[in-house]
Amino acid sequence: MEVTKLPDKEYRILIINPGSTSTKIGVFDNEISIFEKTIRHEAEIINSYSTIIEQYEFRKTTILETLDQEGINISKLSAVCGRGGLLRPIEGGTYAVNDLMLEDLRNGFSGQHASNLGGILAYEIAEGLNIPSFIVDPVVVDELAPIARISGFALIERKSIFHALNQKAVARRVAKDLGKKYNELNLIVTHMGGGITVGVHKQGKVVDVNNGLHGEGPLSPERAGTVPAGDLIALCYSGEYYREELMKKLVGQGGLIGYLGTSDAVNVEKRIEAGDQEAKLVYEAMAYQVAKEIGAASTVLSGKVDAIILTGGLAYGKGFVKSISDRINWIADIIVQPGEDELQALAEGALRVLRGEEAVKVYQEKCKTAKI
Repeated sequence: MEVTKLPDKEYRILIINPGSTSTKIGVFDNEISIFEKTIRHEAEIINSYSTIIEQYEFRKTTILETLDQEGINISKLSAVCGRGGLLRPIEGGTYAVNDLMLEDLRNGFSGQHASNLGGILAYEIAEGLNIPSFIVDPVVVDELAPIARISGFALIERKSIFHALNQKAVARRVAKDLGKKYNELNLIVTHMGGGITVGVHKQGKVVDVNNGLHGEGPLSPERAGTVPAGDLIALCYSGEYYREELMKKLVGQGGLIGYLGTSDAVNVEKRIEAGDQEAKLVYEAMAYQVAKEIGAASTVLSGKVDAIILTGGLAYGKGFVKSISDRINWIADIIVQPGEDELQALAEGALRVLRGEEAVKVYQEKCKTAKI
């Protein structure tokens, strides 16, 4: 659907962010949230579907029923924006949902995940209202510079999988606070949650970032990060583990969970206060590795860094932030933006297009990654 600039007044946007057992929805009037709710889905119902994509009709009905119960008149919507899923590698930005995107989301071009339902649900609801549907900055955003793709092992190319939605949203907000445009700044943005990603934002493009899903960068609450390759290969051929077991030990059961049996940073901090020396060492190691990754990222920009941004849930931990900051504050000013608000970030992405501040992007078969 062609996107035309609406009158410069109120834009009402429905935001949809599907998770594995829940669907978060929000309704925004411009940047202001007027309604948000997390719809919990019973495991029995979710498990009755053989694939994630088969859930879309059930989730659509649940969303519309919830909005009706809350007195939200969907005929007043200007657009619907969903969380982007595992698509082809694409540049960052706001994309109109089209037929090819729907096909790739349904087929799971880069894998099956509940977030794949975001674009589908947005389209299905918007189509009936004759309004545009969008996705914004999915995890597959790929703007890596060619030199950043070289892994050192010719059979493997480095991939860009990171917290693109929150990183770019926070970077834009900080740029606005600094009186600059996002594409005028060099920033290092570190998202610190269950996974940790450190992105090098060079004038609006993330030219380098660790793959926060499949084994690069700092250890995190749930992920092992970079591990010695030779020792990992030896484990793979030890006969002691199945492939799935080792993958879980790296992603999901790695990092803090692997060492301390918990991914709860607050719990770990309480253990440290109680004198747990192992918890202290591992937690400090996580901060140490984050700082080291940021230091490495600064070399990509030849030290010309306008600001370092720390965001995500772990950024609420003052001691953790201080441990990182003490090691990197010589590089640039550090700006702490704790937490993440995915619904707000999606709304802002849709607004930029509706207001004509940014051109809507077209998802196509040969989506070229950015040439830096």
